[in-house]
Amino acid sequence: MQFIAFDAPYLERLKSGDAATEEHFVSYFSELIRLKLRSRLNTKEAIEDVRQETFVRVLSQLRGEKGPRQPERLGAYVNSVCNHVLLEHYRSRSRNESGLDEQAEITFVDRKPSALSVLETKDTQRVVRQILGEMSERDRSLLRSVLLEDRDKDEVCAEMGVSRDYLRVLVHRAKQSFKTFYLHRLGEQRPY
Repeated sequence: MQFIAFDAPYLERLKSGDAATEEHFVSYFSELIRLKLRSRLNTKEAIEDVRQETFVRVLSQLRGEKGPRQPERLGAYVNSVCNHVLLEHYRSRSRNESGLDEQAEITFVDRKPSALSVLETKDTQRVVRQILGEMSERDRSLLRSVLLEDRDKDEVCAEMGVSRDYLRVLVHRAKQSFKTFYLHRLGEQRPY
């Protein structure tokens, strides 16, 4: 991510409601806000709620002259608003949780994975199978036996004719090989 220094004309375009500037502003700060919230909130929905509320408040306050007057303070201002929205989210969640305890309501949670998570899992499995297919037979066999099938290591050692210490070295090398293939595959899928 490339950090941007904001100037007075940018801030004025943002205050006046310029669509292209707003789009740039939201896409730039969305990435930063998501990075910040990922470690603080459990669900994508909560992250999205806090992110959207942050932008609603920042844009409305900028147009109502409550926002920063110094363009170089825009990032700190967005961060501050995000912190306030996050604290409100925590407070509302704790009130809701304590209210549920008092009401002793029973809620049913659907434990089935969402359609998106099923697709992501299938896609990950497909990529892992493809990478395993590209690896050497020995590395592929080691990873399957030790990691995927969770076979007894002594049994794998006897089968391969190696000591337990050397098996650990071979598994480490196979993991490194998998990682190299995986990172290469990841690099091919990036649009830039």
